[in-house]
Amino acid sequence: MTASSVKKKITGTLTCIAAGVLIVAVALYLVLPILALFFRITPDLFLASLADPEVKAALSLSLVTSVISLAIVILVGTPFAYIHCRNQYPGKMLVDTIIDLPLVLPPAVAGMALLVLYGRAGLVGKYANIFGISIAFTTLAVIMAQIFVASPFYLRQAKSLFDQLDPAYELTARTLGASPARVFAHVVVPLTASGLVSGAVMTFGRALGEFGATIMFAGNLPGVTQTMPLAVYVNLAGDFNVGLTISILLVLISFTIMIAIRFLAKTEVSHA
Repeated sequence: MTASSVKKKITGTLTCIAAGVLIVAVALYLVLPILALFFRITPDLFLASLADPEVKAALSLSLVTSVISLAIVILVGTPFAYIHCRNQYPGKMLVDTIIDLPLVLPPAVAGMALLVLYGRAGLVGKYANIFGISIAFTTLAVIMAQIFVASPFYLRQAKSLFDQLDPAYELTARTLGASPARVFAHVVVPLTASGLVSGAVMTFGRALGEFGATIMFAGNLPGVTQTMPLAVYVNLAGDFNVGLTISILLVLISFTIMIAIRFLAKTEVSHA
């Protein structure tokens, strides 16, 4: 074995070791805080905390509002994304920017913006208040905050899918006499369904974990606006076991969501 080959082998070995150390270091940095949650509470305390009315109320409220938010995003966002992608109009680039803005906007700022617009003294809220309609600090405010921060995840995915879809499928259906609405419902949506579901799952996860905009715009009223993330925050200074239990529930839900997204992505690739 020549000196050159020995040097190359040593270099390759050191590179593999460095790469392995880097992968392990990053993985441990990300996973250790999550594992700490599970080691901090016993199974008995976890199960006991699950029976706590505060946990049940926060879990129920989070799931219900997140499902409603997701349904609204899908029903409104899917046709919006399709129309946006298939048409050219003045200000289209500005609309693209507006869609992505909540992704980089601090959640607290999003909540403040919603409060300034829809609060009791807000630009819109003050007129709604005249008719006895209160928006801020209600369950409706929770849903509105979730939609504001989570909808870009679905809209971006839907836009990407519609942009990639070959218009020939739609043109063929149109030549056979299908109306635009029928083409959308029976051609476009089925061809992009798996990707749309993936975007919907991510949107649900983001809505479920929303904190900043919710606490600013909806407040933290138990049974009314106190979602799971807010309940975790409150119980840092209260019943720590309840906070841990809710945190673990959110971790389990988030993990399930990520597994579902990867499964859907793998399924989409295999069908491509």
